Amino acid sequence: MPAINKGRHTARIEGDFVVFLIGARINWRNPIQSLRDLGGFKFGMPGMLKYLTEHPEKGLLAYEQPGGTTVIQYCRSFAHLEAFSKDKNDPHYQSWRNYWKRVGKSDRTGIWHETFLVRAGEYEAIYGNMPTHGLAKAGELEPLHASSSARERLSGKV
Repeated sequence: MPAINKGRHTARIEGDFVVFLIGARINWRNPIQSLRDLGGFKFGMPGMLKYLTEHPEKGLLAYEQPGGTTVIQYCRSFAHLEAFSKDKNDPHYQSWRNYWKRVGKSDRTGIWHETFLVRAGEYEAIYGNMPTHGLAKAGELEPLHASSSARERLSGKV
């Protein structure tokens, strides 16, 4: 069980970063086929996350998998994310091509992603009595002053 950081904390990260959400829609009538469609454990998301974790130069800062088929990734930059997706030597490229060969326009398994470019200081994070989580894994966890408000933490950006 991860250690609990008692009290209120926030996350701090230097510079711009990217939040990348990615997930899948599983066909629960045939979950084994969906797992195959998505590349399985070795060539699907688990394999890609393992690879990215082992290669920090690829720009992955941290990730969370809050439940089942969704992953939240924190990346150093969009350039890192894009390079990983297009590099024929990285696992994403072939997995992506294989997915479309297997599934095509079939409705049996779905995938989705959303990309958010975050400028330095234009984010807010609160953790109360939590283990180090989310953006705090990608940056640094800092204690929060009791009188701090969301508006103050966003440094007048709203």
